[in-house]
Amino acid sequence: MPTPTDTPGGYDAEALYRSLLEQVRAGLAGVPDAAIVGIHSGGAWLAERLAADLGLQARLGFIDVSFYRDDYAKKGLHPDVKPTRIDFNVDGAAILLVDDVLETGRTVRAAMNVLFDYGRPQRIMLAALADRGGRELPVAADFAGTQAAVQPGQSLALSRDAAGQLSLTIEDDNA
Repeated sequence: MPTPTDTPGGYDAEALYRSLLEQVRAGLAGVPDAAIVGIHSGGAWLAERLAADLGLQARLGFIDVSFYRDDYAKKGLHPDVKPTRIDFNVDGAAILLVDDVLETGRTVRAAMNVLFDYGRPQRIMLAALADRGGRELPVAADFAGTQAAVQPGQSLALSRDAAGQLSLTIEDDNA
């Protein structure tokens, strides 16, 4: 049975975002020294919106995990490497790490390695717009917009239009 967040060929990313925002708002209530770090690129888009909606723009950072992936030697450098920018003190901070789609856990592991290069956070929480399962590492989202059922050979792709509206579509893998 479809949920209100299902659309033909994907999910209603804006509805999922609103659900994620409310979960994060409740989860960060009373958390001192909170910061938000988005993983490029979809996680960075979500982190920007979360930071704006939660008033945490001064404690917003972005990371690119390209050089930290355990499959770097096999896949090589992604042609669209973005800069990592963390302009706040990571030591002792409660970090909300944000990714668009959580699957194997390998991107999250790489992102934590990046964070620890900047300092030792007191706590790292994970938010994802969609959790599609398929873990290869023991990683779990603290906050997720949806548990997505995607068939083998398919992936979820987050995109953002010029107005900042998000869409989450199911695509066939071309690998």
